[in-house]
Amino acid sequence: MDADFSALVIERDETGRQEIALRQMAESALPGGDVTVRVEYSTLNYKDALAITGQAPVIRQFPMIPGIDFAGTVTRCDDPALSPGDRVILNGWGLGEKHWGGLAGMARVPAAWLVPLPETLSSRQAMAIGTAGYTAMLSVMALERNGIQPETGPVIVSGASGGVGSLAVMLLSRLGYRVEAMTGRPAHTAWLRSLGATAILDRALFTSPCKPLAREQWAGAIDTAGGQILANICAGMAARGVVTACGLAAGMEFPATVAPFILRGISLIGIDSVYCPRALRLEAWKRLSDLVDQGLLESLVQEIGLSDAPAAARDLLEGRCRGRLVVAIGG
Repeated sequence: MDADFSALVIERDETGRQEIALRQMAESALPGGDVTVRVEYSTLNYKDALAITGQAPVIRQFPMIPGIDFAGTVTRCDDPALSPGDRVILNGWGLGEKHWGGLAGMARVPAAWLVPLPETLSSRQAMAIGTAGYTAMLSVMALERNGIQPETGPVIVSGASGGVGSLAVMLLSRLGYRVEAMTGRPAHTAWLRSLGATAILDRALFTSPCKPLAREQWAGAIDTAGGQILANICAGMAARGVVTACGLAAGMEFPATVAPFILRGISLIGIDSVYCPRALRLEAWKRLSDLVDQGLLESLVQEIGLSDAPAAARDLLEGRCRGRLVVAIGG
């Protein structure tokens, strides 16, 4: 029987103008894939906000259902690795860009894109973590693989009030690191300290060009901003420091010099959460299920409905959101 579901659908009119609407759709309209999932929760990430508002060319084909991640339950499956009733998560793989995404009551995807939902997490908790927390965990794992341990020195996190940044602060603190949280919103100081930040840094100090080398301050960094902020972080890294880059909220450019790389031996590591290998995905979600403080996680969450997503996307891009926007799909 063909089930109906609600979905946010983005289309372009004949002039190229982008339009978004909440629609009822039939399961038969879903794209190809060997697994059909009843989506229970999704999220609103920075990339989703860009797609929904049309402020960046995120969407590769129209019509498109946005949403780069989801959690839900398998309803139909042609792959022996999964069965109806299995609880699953999907992050990335071009979801919401090239393949219909998670801001809908149902999704059909290749089985290889899915990972099992850890038994200790509900679908809502998984999306409270979402791609943001999964990306933050990949960043922490990259620091660890490259020798940055709690005793090595402090770690700076940019965009600490956002989804990736706030979860990175929490994870690093839970692992025993000293965390310096950079934010442009001083009103969030007490909240960031509750997540484990030991110092709060004013983003305005990182937005102007600096000297090729600044005072050595940090052993590690998780940067969600890019642009001048990333360049200034690199200039202030200690010898053999490690920087992970996973975002571009402050721009795609990188106005830096090679000085910190060849005079201090620092490393800059890109974090690709979209096409990350399955083994790393499984490790990241296992560690997230073990590490995340569920009480603190709930303090990050604002829950919205599908119909609220377009307005929330504008708020997110204009810096009016804190933490994680979880979308309750509701059929």
